[in-house]
Formats: sequence, C-alpha cells, structure tokens
Amino acid sequence: MAGKYSLKPVEVKKIETKNRKIVTKLPVPESIPVLESLFKYEPVSMQGQPPIVWEKAEGFNVYDAYGNKWIDWSSGVLITNAGHAHEGLVSALKEIADSKLLTTYCFPHKGRAELVKKLVEKAPAGLTKVFLLSTGSEATENTIKLARTWGRRSRPEKKIIVSFVNSFHGRTLGAQLAGGIPRLKEWIGMNDDSFVQVPFPDGYRNEDVSFDLFESSLKKLGVNPDNVAGVISETYQGVGPNFMPVDYAQKLRKWCDKHGALLIFDEIQAGFGRTGKYWGFENYGIAPDLIACGKGISGAMPLSAVIGREDVMSIYPPGAMTSTHSGNPVCCACAIASMDIIDEEKLVENSSRMGKLLYENCVKIQKAHPKVLGHVCGGYGLVAGILVVKPGTKDPDSELALKINERCFQKGLLMFAPVGTGGECIKIAPPLSISEDALMEGIEVLAEVCKELCS
Repeated sequence: MAGKYSLKPVEVKKIETKNRKIVTKLPVPESIPVLESLFKYEPVSMQGQPPIVWEKAEGFNVYDAYGNKWIDWSSGVLITNAGHAHEGLVSALKEIADSKLLTTYCFPHKGRAELVKKLVEKAPAGLTKVFLLSTGSEATENTIKLARTWGRRSRPEKKIIVSFVNSFHGRTLGAQLAGGIPRLKEWIGMNDDSFVQVPFPDGYRNEDVSFDLFESSLKKLGVNPDNVAGVISETYQGVGPNFMPVDYAQKLRKWCDKHGALLIFDEIQAGFGRTGKYWGFENYGIAPDLIACGKGISGAMPLSAVIGREDVMSIYPPGAMTSTHSGNPVCCACAIASMDIIDEEKLVENSSRMGKLLYENCVKIQKAHPKVLGHVCGGYGLVAGILVVKPGTKDPDSELALKINERCFQKGLLMFAPVGTGGECIKIAPPLSISEDALMEGIEVLAEVCKELCS
C-alpha cells in the first residue's frame, strides 16, 4: 500500500481526449519498482499520494513515462500557479544556470534585489521590507519571531500569539505551536500557554461566524487582549479551503489595531493569484502587518518570503536574522519569471473567471449527492473543496473521499490525497493557467465518479 492507495495494478478504461490519456493499467506495473525503492529508503511520512511516477509536467498536465496523461488539479500542492514548466520559467532557469551563479548565501546579487523590489511593489502600502527564505514553515516561524520580539519590546507580557482551530502553518516547532490541529502537536510533549487557538468562522464545522466568538474565546482562555503580540491566520484554511466572512476579517483588523497586535496572514497557499486576487486577503478588503508567502511565489523552486512593515522587519541587526539559502539566485530567477508570467498572461483574472465556474459546478455536484457530499468550501478563485461525510451527518468519511480521489486518478484527473480535519476533503487546485475546456472536462470526470460512488 502507498498510504491507502493500492499498489496492485488494475485494468482501467482506456481514455484519450485532448486533455487526458490513460493507456495502461494503474498503477503502471513498470513503475512499481520505483515506488518500492522509495518505500524502502524513505520514511513512511513521504508516502500517501496517488501512485504515479511523474516523468514531466507542462501547463496543466502531468505525464508519466508510459503514455499516460492527467489533467492536474493539484498544482504540485499549490505551487505551479503559472503552470508547470512554462517556457518563461525554463528559460530563466537555463539562463541563471549558464551564468554560473548558483548560490551566494547572504552576499548580494542582482536577482535578489530585483525580486524584493517586485514583492514590495505588489504588497499593500506600508509593507516595505522583504526577507527571503526557502520554505513556508521558515516564513511563518519568522513572522512569529518578529511578532513576539516586537510585542515584548513594549513589555514582557506582550508575547501571546493567537491562531485558529484547524489551522496549519508548517511542520517546525513554532509553526506547529501556532497550528490548530492537536494531533500534529503530540510530538512536542508540552503546552505553551503563550500560543492559543480560537474557533475559525468557517460556517460549516463552526456555524457561529460572529466576531463576538473571537473575543469571548479569548476571555474563556484567560487572555488579556493587550498581551497579544500577533494574530496569525491562513488567509483561507487549507483544510477547507475555509474563508473568513468579510465582516469578520475587517473586525479582526480593527481589533488588532485597538490592542496593538500585529495581524499576520499566512498566504503560502493563497498568494500570487490563487484566490482570484493577487493576495488572498484582498478579498476581505484589508491588509495585514506581516505576510508569509511561499509555494506559488516561484512556481517551481523552493522559495518563501516574509513581507512586512519596516518597524517590525528591521528589529534585528545585521547577521541576526538570515537563512543559508535566502535569496538563492536560481530560486530568485524562477520567482521573477513566475511573477512576470502571472502578470503578462493575466492569470489572476483567469483564476477569478475559472474559479466561478469551478465553484458553481462543485455546488451542482454536491447538491446531486447531499447525503454524503456535505459541503463545498471555497468561492474565491481556483481553489475549492468538497467535504465527504457519513450519510446525514458532518462526520468525515475519509474512506469514501479516498475512493473518489483514486477513481478520478484512474480516469485521468489528478489530485493530491484528500485533506481536511479527518481526511474528508476532496481539494481542487489546478494551475491558474488552466483552460475552460480542461477545467470543465475535469468537472465532468469528478461528477461521473461521484455518480458512480455516491449514489
């Protein structure tokens, strides 16, 4: 077993359309030795995705070496906003490789200067400093570090970080202390009462979306609002995607201003056009004090960033807040190219247009099977989720969700493994370059699979 996916090759229906091609058994028998080698030499934690050995990926398609082709609804886990292997990205990577400049540590290079300038120009007014890193966890860790340092400069007690139930901010210590999924914190072996979580106003698991619940929850936890250094939230919760009501987000911004707390948005999934706006928080009509971003920032290479106010970002002196691969020349070249592609090809606008189609059709699929498809999450841009539940309840049905995911894989529609609080969420996140015909073909596959398995 690869996670819960079967490694036993099965005969599947042969498919050949403009956007999909399935011509072998799945998983492909010849690919099994590669998968088994990975299982032998990697930890179990690296397993769990549909059993496909990628050979190449272009645009919104993924290919193996055996003649199969999938419509990609994963974006490599929300990375390839500009599309897989766009010629602009490939050209930029070739050019920087030919230049013989592959790493500089913290020594300056032109690409780093160009990228931080581009990010500031895209950021809201007042966010004028950028710290480049490698991973999303690094970015969220540094927002927490900056917020607590900034808060404790006023007084030692101002160190509390407020986050949300079911939030995910990464897998390192600080990121998981701020996270809101208890099972992911078991390894820590201790509680830190300076990290607190309050209910997220998703409207489904938590039906109370009033901002009163935020304030009353802090009161129950014994938190003095003036001791809060920062409030961190995913712009949309990845387990859904769950978005805040606009009114709630705007009241949260005012609350942070009132109590001198920094508002931090984790845009690692939401940024660079994913939600139909360049930044996901633009849908709320507000701006944060710190932004953590990654994934879609480069479209391919490991890069992340913290963008923020100068008075917060410049707390630490030279050499005191750095990272080995900060502003790596190869990653910077890719990010510059990706940002240019997103602008030149109007992919933010395409995300908005295609996102409306995606959400509307997911709702249609859900309404056709309301007993087991409990809710559609999303509504902003090219990210959506369908929650699979046990009949007539809100209890997660991870087994059925996995079956839907696997059957889609067998029909040429590729998604990463189901997510959610209990593995119940069929999450959809195609590259922002996806065409309408490919998107609708994917929707037809999902509708067909749900009719087969949910009726």
